[in-house]
Amino acid sequence: MKKNLKQISFIKTTSLFLGTILLLATSCSKEEESAEEPSSIEVITSTELQYSDETEMISEEVTAIAEDVYASDEISFVSKIPHRSDFLPDCVTITTVVTDTTKEKTIDFGEGCELPNGNVLSGIINLSYATDMEAATKTLELNLENFTFNGVAIEGSADILRERSNENENPQSTANASFAATWPEGDTASFEGTRTREWIEGYGSGFWGDNVFLITGKRTYVGREGNVFVKEVVTPLRREMACRFIVSGVLEISRNDNTASLDFGDGTCDAKGILTQPDGTEKEIFLRRFKK
Repeated sequence: MKKNLKQISFIKTTSLFLGTILLLATSCSKEEESAEEPSSIEVITSTELQYSDETEMISEEVTAIAEDVYASDEISFVSKIPHRSDFLPDCVTITTVVTDTTKEKTIDFGEGCELPNGNVLSGIINLSYATDMEAATKTLELNLENFTFNGVAIEGSADILRERSNENENPQSTANASFAATWPEGDTASFEGTRTREWIEGYGSGFWGDNVFLITGKRTYVGREGNVFVKEVVTPLRREMACRFIVSGVLEISRNDNTASLDFGDGTCDAKGILTQPDGTEKEIFLRRFKK
């Protein structure tokens, strides 16, 4: 009997000791997880940013095409000499219907048409604006029809306020846009907001490669996982049409009261950017998923 009592006592003591060790280990583990938690907060992941940047670039390209087509009419009116930009290749068909008050243009990329910068578009951009070319400002209405951009299906529209000359004596367009994107694998994203594009170089030259824009504005982006981000330009983004990418400028990206920043670089034409998370962590990322 004494032997059994000793065995029972030993078992109880051992169990208590092991339980204490397990409790302490669990407690330490929880403290370590808690300490690491704040540094693991990401406003936006690299993959989400790639999708977001593709959608933004599609919007910029569509707006640039609409402005380029409109500018041909504007420049022809001002110079009294027919003007045609070389940005859109021969595989694009532009049809114009003129009424008493408007010009309706259909910009048709067919089943697939490659632009000089390497992007491949299909479908139609519909563009409408008033025939009065003497007006200092004008509204362009844009909508998409069966449109794809490098295989990404795009739906949406934009109202573009066009100024012939801003305070810097440059042409400028302010677009209120709403677009939705669907990737071939089924992922979706959408965004809406306002972007202002100042045409700082190349206006009227007829050569697409010297066109340069400065872009500012603020938009709300809904990512493929349903996350909502507010994206605001804090240093104007520089878009050179000879390059497929934004070459410089800083974009702030906010989500749930946390803000990250994306620096597009020093002017080099590449797909790289530096993403800085709220805790100061920096990471070089590539901003393109799609291929030509």
